[in-house]
Amino acid sequence: MAADSPVPLATAAQLQEGPYADLVRSYSPQALSDLMIEATRMCEGAAGRRLAPFTGLVETERSTGIDPDEYIDAGNVPLDLAGTLGQSYAYAMGTTSLARHGWLQEFAPKYQDLWAYSLQTITIHRSYGGDQQVNLSTVRGPDPDTGHIWFPIGEFLPLGSFVTYVYGGGYSTIPADLVRAGKYMAASIAVRELDPTMAGHGHDPDVLAADAEAICASYGRG
Repeated sequence: MAADSPVPLATAAQLQEGPYADLVRSYSPQALSDLMIEATRMCEGAAGRRLAPFTGLVETERSTGIDPDEYIDAGNVPLDLAGTLGQSYAYAMGTTSLARHGWLQEFAPKYQDLWAYSLQTITIHRSYGGDQQVNLSTVRGPDPDTGHIWFPIGEFLPLGSFVTYVYGGGYSTIPADLVRAGKYMAASIAVRELDPTMAGHGHDPDVLAADAEAICASYGRG
């Protein structure tokens, strides 16, 4: 049994439709399902990022830096009630250096139109004490092509605070080349399990794995 159960990049049925069906004809349905999961995780390892749909991922970043054009020391900037209260609190705490940007580590390197986010929670941990859950309706993003999140003016997010994101994402529709990579990787695993010498199958596991990794490399972190 596989340790986890992501949505596979290529399904068992897709693997069985083509020339690799002979490699898995003796696999039980559960073993075949596990194979596709393992192939998916290996493809993600080759790319160095999440590709298949996921949920409940926890990331923490430290808020650093601020665009000089986004300092909010001008008294004539119109704010809603929440922004006004946040700004007033920031002044009371002796700071106006509030971060406005966050960045999720997982985003779509290409085919952004096929990527879907589900932002679950954002929690601010301030260095001098006090945690706060952010009202997600006030946040812009995340943007699928960058993972960028834009906090509203007045959000009390001092520089140096830690921010914890809990979210889901991934390709809601798997790009065709990733489906191909998943099949290559699964076939490579199957060949090694059935016949490490490759005799009698006509499939080279090293070539298959290399082909899968070459596709995944185009999704890697530059």
